[in-house]
Amino acid sequence: MNLKTQKRIIVSLTGVGRKRIWFNPDRISDIKEAITKSDLRGLIKEGAIKIKAKRGISRSRIRKRIKQKRKGRRSSVSSRKGKKGARLARKTAWMLKVRSQRRFIKGLINKKLISNPTYQSLRNKIKGGFFRSTRHIKLFIEEHNLFIKNGKKQKI
Repeated sequence: MNLKTQKRIIVSLTGVGRKRIWFNPDRISDIKEAITKSDLRGLIKEGAIKIKAKRGISRSRIRKRIKQKRKGRRSSVSSRKGKKGARLARKTAWMLKVRSQRRFIKGLINKKLISNPTYQSLRNKIKGGFFRSTRHIKLFIEEHNLFIKNGKKQKI
């Protein structure tokens, strides 16, 4: 029961690998008799010979990994690829920092905790990149006594 030649001819006909060719076990006698390309084409049309679907690579492990990354896992230093600037652009980081600082001092002036000139000087310092964070601004204001108490600004 040698069907190597038939398999070889079908490979050349269809352009698929040997593993993907399937012979119907009930029609093996017909397949044995088929020796020409046209005979084999007919058998393919009849369904005696079928071409199996291509085997893919399972994405289940990848999906699991993506789910973990969405939760914030697998982001340790050793797992990172690319520079710091590739993960979060310098400009984006700057914008996030500056906007939060400006929001913070805007809240202070709306609550009338700092005076207008203080607000202006703080805003200029933020623009110049003087402060590291909103906490740094708070420390600076406390150290220099810039909070307004009882309607009057304290001396620096």
